[in-house]
Amino acid sequence: MTVIRKIVTTLEETLIEGDVVLPHPFRKVSAVAVVSNSASGRYVEDLSELMDLGEQLGDILPRRAVALLGIPGDQVESFGKAVIVGAEGEFEHAAAIMHPKLGAPFRAVLGKGDALIPSAKKRANIGAVIDVPLGHKDHARVRSHFDAMEVRIPDAPKKHEMVVAIAVTDSGRPLARVGGMRKEDIGQ
Repeated sequence: MTVIRKIVTTLEETLIEGDVVLPHPFRKVSAVAVVSNSASGRYVEDLSELMDLGEQLGDILPRRAVALLGIPGDQVESFGKAVIVGAEGEFEHAAAIMHPKLGAPFRAVLGKGDALIPSAKKRANIGAVIDVPLGHKDHARVRSHFDAMEVRIPDAPKKHEMVVAIAVTDSGRPLARVGGMRKEDIGQ
């Protein structure tokens, strides 16, 4: 049986980039669940329990993140997801949480999300850091929104746990100026 041990949310606001005072804060939020891994330490053919957990977290975590961001879900611009599996887990356990069912409820909270949700996974011990990759939610080629948010939970994952993280933003990178597709170009 899978259990959620804790949920941690973090709001990051960038006010100055380089030596430029920004016209408004550029905000990123992560919502992270530390969960037990019911399949760790042994081979399990049927990972449906982890897939179902992914579906639950795909609703819970984005709701918390959007609430902390303080804007309606449809105004979120970027999204991403990542999982750290503890030492006794498999990469396939992380994949079972992230890929089959997490995306649909995540997109429902945001009111859209036509792009693939950028993702990362790794196996690591307690206190490991993972960068949640970010991309524009409606078009993967919006270069100003290629970014990441660092996530770390000091007491997780234990060897039979996973750290499941999502991140959302209200904008792209501050002072983005490397060209490419802009968010205003979506749909043209």
